Amino acid sequence: MLVSLALLALGLLAAVAAPRLLARADWPEREPVVALWVWQCVVAAVLLSFGLSMTFSAAAAWQAVRGHVFAPAPRAVVEAYALGALGPWSAVLAVLLACGGLWTGAMLTREVRRARARHRRRRAELLVRAPLLPGERPGADPLVLLEGERPDAWWLPGPAPRLVITTAALHRLKGHQLDAVLAHEQGHARARHDWLLHCSAALATGFPQIPVFAAFRDEMHRLVELAADDVASRRFGRLTIALALVELNEHRGVFGPCPTPDAQLPHRVNRLLTAAPRLTAGRRLRLTAAAALVPAVPLLVAFVPGLSALG
Repeated sequence: MLVSLALLALGLLAAVAAPRLLARADWPEREPVVALWVWQCVVAAVLLSFGLSMTFSAAAAWQAVRGHVFAPAPRAVVEAYALGALGPWSAVLAVLLACGGLWTGAMLTREVRRARARHRRRRAELLVRAPLLPGERPGADPLVLLEGERPDAWWLPGPAPRLVITTAALHRLKGHQLDAVLAHEQGHARARHDWLLHCSAALATGFPQIPVFAAFRDEMHRLVELAADDVASRRFGRLTIALALVELNEHRGVFGPCPTPDAQLPHRVNRLLTAAPRLTAGRRLRLTAAAALVPAVPLLVAFVPGLSALG
């Protein structure tokens, strides 16, 4: 049972400390793809800590669960976990953590259903504005051109992702700016950023009081845009995608003195223009490897008593 409490404390510590540590780091903006990976590993470690804590608490509370969890283990291993240390409190903890797990699943299911409903609605609206030609199959063309007075371009995710661009955007974007915008949107589609946004939104909605989940959602929205900007800049240059962002969003007033919902756009443009150097390949590899080891920490805490007993 002490292992269960240690895992619970580890999960809570990571949930509180990880957002603060990552907020102080200066490298995520230079390497948004690595930052996305680090955030996913941290959240996976938090969820794994809570899940393992629930498993050991349930094993301490109910013999039926213990028989499944420790079925092939020798008696010395079972005794090493001191499952009866907290008595009836183990059942309370197991039930609370199980409710949290069920709530997480419910929130993720709700978010996926809402996203699918939004996508169906947007595809229906797109079909009204751009009806199919005779003999044309839905989703056959990944690029859709719409009549519109406002310059805009967006990615419509789904089984057949589509890039939508307005005629006003065609008139405003010059040279390779259109290609850069399309590369940006294709970066979202290839990396399946929509799934990251759905998962982070579900966790933040279901557990608004846990700092790591709220920070996870906010950082996913920011980092996926930076990562897509980098995809476009590597093909067509930072200046090209920066000018394209200005052309597409200048009419919205996002570059004025008053804050707007798209206040991150000026920051994205400044980031592209300042061209901060990337991290070295060695440091990127070390960060990636270190992040991959984070979810292994709760596994180590969970298995150390059993391995020590066997030793």
